[in-house]
Amino acid sequence: MEKFNDKRVLITGGASGIGRIMGALALEKGAAALVIWDINQANIDNTLSELSTKGKVFGYRVDISDEQAVIAAAQRVKTEVGEVDILINCAGIITGNKTFDKCSSEDINRTLSINTVAPMVVTMQFLPDMIARNSGHICNISSAGGLISNPRMSIYAASKWAVIGWSDSVRIELEQMGSSVKVTTIAPYYIKTGMFDGVRSPIVPLMKPEYAARQIIRSIERNKRVRVITKLIPFPYHFVRLMQGILPTKVFDWFFGEVFGIYHSMDNFTGRR
Repeated sequence: MEKFNDKRVLITGGASGIGRIMGALALEKGAAALVIWDINQANIDNTLSELSTKGKVFGYRVDISDEQAVIAAAQRVKTEVGEVDILINCAGIITGNKTFDKCSSEDINRTLSINTVAPMVVTMQFLPDMIARNSGHICNISSAGGLISNPRMSIYAASKWAVIGWSDSVRIELEQMGSSVKVTTIAPYYIKTGMFDGVRSPIVPLMKPEYAARQIIRSIERNKRVRVITKLIPFPYHFVRLMQGILPTKVFDWFFGEVFGIYHSMDNFTGRR
């Protein structure tokens, strides 16, 4: 497949975790340029040093929760690198495993600004140009937490539910207008990147970041949609909506919460220290 060949790829949160791995894969697949947006300058420097042997890499320190910073960085990219062909909204955070009554307004605003609002604002900077060229691809990384309610991560779940609804709505809009611009929405299970340190999943193991990154890149190559999450989440997740509709709430909660242990997965969460 030649989806990435000679394309300019921008990845938010691209200096660590699966963002960094996806950047390396994009270059290996022939990307003309890789653009990394990240908040951590040290990670950006390390990533530039590591990946520069694979191709052209550009790093920008961007706080994606700051709309004006996003607008300014997008203009710099267009001027210094060129139009973006493939945008991967990968950056995300989780602020802890507190129950909602112990969360703060800062937890709400910070989580939603980075996980939900930022992908929209970033996409707004590049989507009109893609539509004008009738070419481009946007990939939004949500979470399996956006498919099922989960205690001790209510704000995070809310932010990821919103991303799935927004992202797939944009996909449908583009299809209705006959555009060749594609949208892929990814909802992976827990990934071993440090972001979810302490998470316990007794039946389904946490995914290795290299595996998750390869599957996401492959999904983009194949122009997959929001439903292309088969290899990134446990099989029963594909029937969450159906099971919520036909099972009594207590039975649904027992199956996912107790049998699969989802409702206790965040009990010992520590996160990246």
